[in-house]
Amino acid sequence: MRYLSTRGEAAERDFSGVLLTGLAEDGGLWQPAAWPRLDEAARAPGAGYAARAFAVTRPFVAGGLEAEDWRALLAGVYAGFRHPATAPLVQLDTNLWLMELFHGPTFAFKDLAMQALGRLFDLVLKARSERITIIGATSGDTGAAAVEAVRGLETIDLVMLYPHGRISDVQRRQMTTVEEPNIHTVALEGTFDDCQDLVKALFADTRLREEWRFAAVNSINWARVMVQTVYYVHAAVQLGGGPVAFSVPSGNFGNVYAGCAAREMGLDAPRFIVGSNSNDILARFFEAGDMSTRPVTPSWSPSMDIQVSSNFERLLHDLLERDGPAVARHMAAFRQSGRLPLDEARWQAARRLFRGHAVDDEDTLAEIARTHAATGMTVDPHTAVGVAAARALRDPAMPTVALATAHPAKFPDAVERAIGRRPPLPDALAAQAERPERAARMANDLGLLKTFIRERVRRP
Repeated sequence: MRYLSTRGEAAERDFSGVLLTGLAEDGGLWQPAAWPRLDEAARAPGAGYAARAFAVTRPFVAGGLEAEDWRALLAGVYAGFRHPATAPLVQLDTNLWLMELFHGPTFAFKDLAMQALGRLFDLVLKARSERITIIGATSGDTGAAAVEAVRGLETIDLVMLYPHGRISDVQRRQMTTVEEPNIHTVALEGTFDDCQDLVKALFADTRLREEWRFAAVNSINWARVMVQTVYYVHAAVQLGGGPVAFSVPSGNFGNVYAGCAAREMGLDAPRFIVGSNSNDILARFFEAGDMSTRPVTPSWSPSMDIQVSSNFERLLHDLLERDGPAVARHMAAFRQSGRLPLDEARWQAARRLFRGHAVDDEDTLAEIARTHAATGMTVDPHTAVGVAAARALRDPAMPTVALATAHPAKFPDAVERAIGRRPPLPDALAAQAERPERAARMANDLGLLKTFIRERVRRP
């Protein structure tokens, strides 16, 4: 399998090269040069989650990783999840299902891909006798999952930026209470978009990037998206293999794009519902063709408090028929003006597959309360956005799967506001409340961040 950049200037790479670079040298995102097709093993009704993960993703790692190494790695990853089904389906209503993706070590959907990514990095780096510095930005769950995936690894140092005061206490403590010296957390004075911009600026500094061997762990890294395609296929097979719609609470667009990738591989997924909170740039685009940035508004679903969705560039690459220079021009115009200049025909093409629905804080809390009253289940505010969007836009005649992206205990304030009591903390989360925190607070300044890396991070 070969990979090309969405912006068309970087030389093609194999899977290992894509894994270790994360972001292409021309600033684009790596995409498969051609989409593989789901085979019988990928669609096997009785397959367990790890076996299906291997069957779905094997073509993507071909030529960069030994098949049996990949099979064993996945088996080890999902053996550690708390639920025997890994990603169980739970019925909410007639033809409406939840897929619980929060049974990994950090209680969020990010674990399904991040645990594999951490082991992948370690496997490839040990084989090459190399070390890297992972640079990441998080609006909450990505950071915790990344920290858990690479803590203590000698092959990796991790620098994770998060917006100060804009993630939940549980999410923050999952990162800042880790003692291993290869973990470096930075509380940035700004928004998640500011964190993401600094990460991209670091990667744009060619000298520093090569000196410290930067790699990406956000969903800009294709390996993350690749592994996330699995649960879309797994859900559809469990529901009989016919057409299934998905409702996805989305901020950075990586999770829902993974579903789009599964569709390109042959999954019968006629519709993706994109749930947004009050930071509704994605919903505005899919419903009105308006992709224009506005100030970020803090919400009860902080992991979605985003205005610049990095993975949207992958969809743009598809809409522009893989014309790299055209993608680069569109992204430059978006960065300069805050508005994406996409023509009507291509917007209509996107709308045939995607619909968007925005859910404000009041409606988010109302959905938590409604789901709890109707089913006895407690959902976190991000999942509530996805469920509310599904209720608003789903076709009742078609099965719709809403993705449950985090354990409710990670957002106890929102849950308490909605149902009158806080969800019980799992033991692993409760223990963190007693540990000291370790993080560097920093102004939104690229020079300060570069100095921090030079002074604190081990040079590869």
